[in-house]
Amino acid sequence: MASGPDYRYTTGAPGWGRVATADAAAVDAGLRSYMLRVYNWMASGLVLTGIVAYLIANTGAADLFYTVVRTSRGVATQPTILGFAAMLAPLAFVLVLSFGINRMSKTSVQALFWVFCAAMGASMASIFRVYVGASIASTFFITAGMFAAVSLYGYTTKTDLTKLGAFMMMGLIGIIIASLVNMFIGSGMMAFIISVIGVVVFVGLTAYDTQRIKADYLEYAYAEGTDEAAKRSVFDALGLYLNFINLFQLLLQFVGVRQQD
Repeated sequence: MASGPDYRYTTGAPGWGRVATADAAAVDAGLRSYMLRVYNWMASGLVLTGIVAYLIANTGAADLFYTVVRTSRGVATQPTILGFAAMLAPLAFVLVLSFGINRMSKTSVQALFWVFCAAMGASMASIFRVYVGASIASTFFITAGMFAAVSLYGYTTKTDLTKLGAFMMMGLIGIIIASLVNMFIGSGMMAFIISVIGVVVFVGLTAYDTQRIKADYLEYAYAEGTDEAAKRSVFDALGLYLNFINLFQLLLQFVGVRQQD
């Protein structure tokens, strides 16, 4: 564990009970700096994902990842083999980061994060062929506003969200199972219900993850400038990034306008 100020335990929400006996102001400043770094990593990852998705969708490379089909609802896409690989690649990167972060160097963790965001962009390129550009942009800003409000709540609330986080994780597992089942059933109503529950789940996870990140910082007091702090900030950014991406995709199903030509 990184060295830091002397702490003593008090009661309260997880991680908040450690109050610096010598310099609480320094801890607060360190927390703000750490959270800003986390949000900067998340925002940078979203920018890279958007750029990669847009470039693939508007070049000949799009044909390598998906084919465009027409349905009664408008334009839709079907992934190719490479498209399926791009869809599964982010999961592989998450697993590598989750189980290997302690053994990896700071540079490796950061590089893997950029590769992950690029792979996510490749897997999301088809949205530019399915939805109207203005609709994608408006949905992104709606998602950003919702995410900012919920994350701010998670950062400022004194309520312990640990139980909420556990409940949301159970909901996430349920969504994954239901989505797999619906791949074979093809029920439009079930897809709608899954999307509604998914929005609730990722809103709850955003608040929980923000509080968890804050609590972890206060618990372990990552020393500024250390490799541990650098790696943890990237990993924490990944959690918020995934919440944002999933929330955006779910909201796009509700408010997105499909292309008809």
